[in-house]
Amino acid sequence: MKDIMNMNVKKLAFGAAVVFFTNFSVAQTVQDGINSIDSDKYAQAKTNFTNMIASAPTAENYFYLGNTYLKQGEPDYGAATDNFNKGLAADGKSYLNKLGLATVKLGKGDKGAIAEIQKIVTDSKEKDAEVLFRAAEALTLFEKNNSPDLAIQYLNKAIERAEKKGVPAHYYYTLGDAYRLKRMPGDAMSAYDKALPLAKNKASVYTRIGTLWMAAQQWQQAKTSIDKAIATDPSYAPAYKALAAYDIRYQQNAKATQDLINYTKYADEDPYTQLEIAKLYFTNEDYANSKQVLDKIFDKINDPIKFKLRAYQLYADGKYAEAKQNMDSFVSQADKSRVQPADQGLQGLIAAGLAKTETDAAKKTALTTEAQQKIAIAKAAKDETLKWDMELVKIAGGGASQADIDAGPTNPTIEGLKQKVAANAQDSDSLFKLATAYQDAKNWNGAIATWQKMNALLPDWAPGYYSLGYSYQQAGNNDAAKMAYEKFISTVKPAEQEANKQTLAYAYFAVAYMSKDSDVAKAKDYVAKSVQLDPTYQDAVKLNAEINK
Repeated sequence: MKDIMNMNVKKLAFGAAVVFFTNFSVAQTVQDGINSIDSDKYAQAKTNFTNMIASAPTAENYFYLGNTYLKQGEPDYGAATDNFNKGLAADGKSYLNKLGLATVKLGKGDKGAIAEIQKIVTDSKEKDAEVLFRAAEALTLFEKNNSPDLAIQYLNKAIERAEKKGVPAHYYYTLGDAYRLKRMPGDAMSAYDKALPLAKNKASVYTRIGTLWMAAQQWQQAKTSIDKAIATDPSYAPAYKALAAYDIRYQQNAKATQDLINYTKYADEDPYTQLEIAKLYFTNEDYANSKQVLDKIFDKINDPIKFKLRAYQLYADGKYAEAKQNMDSFVSQADKSRVQPADQGLQGLIAAGLAKTETDAAKKTALTTEAQQKIAIAKAAKDETLKWDMELVKIAGGGASQADIDAGPTNPTIEGLKQKVAANAQDSDSLFKLATAYQDAKNWNGAIATWQKMNALLPDWAPGYYSLGYSYQQAGNNDAAKMAYEKFISTVKPAEQEANKQTLAYAYFAVAYMSKDSDVAKAKDYVAKSVQLDPTYQDAVKLNAEINK
């Protein structure tokens, strides 16, 4: 899921603020709580700040507790607002708590909050480095609602104000986070480099550097930095979450599961942290563990996001009606700003799943139309939470179990290649050979499952989709075959069309032939393209003449 795989910036990329109090013991306690947030120990941080409020109900202490609720995996805007209001009741002039309330508005999608934050900073006369820092943090906290330019401006001023006492490391790495939002990786890395010698826990900075390399798709450098983070502090939980994302990217599911076990071990039992773990298990296609974690916390969290995650789990299990109920609960209860294109895409996939077994023609048509419209929204937004076209192919094609595959024809070549693929899921050469061997043996279930893995590993390699379409066609599943062929057609790059001319001609013909009884207009369009690509292709010539009588 994209909102999971991007390594949510607010969880991994923002750190602590050092607050200077005259009482050293209080300062240490504040720092302990902030360090807990940075280590994804939100329950521990909440306990820390709650105890501080019990002994000293100051505006600052209410702010830090409220801010903890904003920085957890899924913000709890209600709890945050409650604490910020209590902070203002303690001190009506508290700039920090005013910033907190403005941050809640920004998180909910109110862009007018940016001007409100600017006014608060102006009213503070820009004298307090902490106010400048927290304003900048607010402007970088939310992926879709932010203002990195203004954040960079405030952070540079905060750094200037703090120079006499020494600039805290988090000022620099939050500056790096702002540059990340501007897609300026070089400036981000420079800011992280400045943070590194100042940071007490260098694992925090190494993890941020690692996720920056991941965002740039520089995977080896990313792994090196994450390994440094773990070597520096083996108990730093966010490093294991970053490592899990790395291993998920390379389809090392067993390793990713161990990473998540370690993350669970070093984070804490805060329900919202556990919700993040359930999301990551889902991304790792470890649906059993994802469901187990979600079931454990489902009744402990009020955020409607829990219904969305359950809907994904149920969709993965093919339980489309139950998945729809949960998505309906999420959409009806969540703020409209939280309903993303991916959510509409999922609703489209669920509608496609329901359409597959719907016997009423009118309802089936309505569901099919809904599926197309909502998936189009996700694709138009270039959302990659799921591979939308391939998910449709899976729905149309159903899924063969491993038992079905094993019951089909096999031979020593297949068995040997299965062992190679089991040892290394990234071995594209062995996957290709295994899929081809299954085809040669006419084990179409095996070929389909293996081509699906190949396409997941190499999503831009067009021939994999053609081969998947051919396997579906041989298995007698024309609906899935059509979708796979169309994915092949759309994936072939313009520069590759000449080399793939004959295969494209067949793909267009196959879709036309399988559509001629249900969608004549499409069949005419596709067969014409087939003939245009290869005028000597007699099957296409004959079909073209037949449907244009």
